[in-house]
Amino acid sequence: MPELPRISGDEAIKVFKKLGFYQVRQKGSHVVLRRDDKGGAIPRHKELAFGTLKSAVKQADISVDEFYCRLRRKVDKAGLTCRQ
Repeated sequence: MPELPRISGDEAIKVFKKLGFYQVRQKGSHVVLRRDDKGGAIPRHKELAFGTLKSAVKQADISVDEFYCRLRRKVDKAGLTCRQ
């Protein structure tokens, strides 16, 4: 299992949207995302703390591997294949 990288809240939101989540609402700097009955709030900070990102991934009921794979596909486009 890869470690979660330091990314911004906006980058995390983009990855969650690629995974099928949609924005329900925003209050201040916090964006609430949903997919079916799962989801959570992501702060739009310049840099998310490891625990904050890990908690968001856990609340969304997705694996760290799945999140990391979608993030890397966006970042380096080096022919990485993700299991779907």
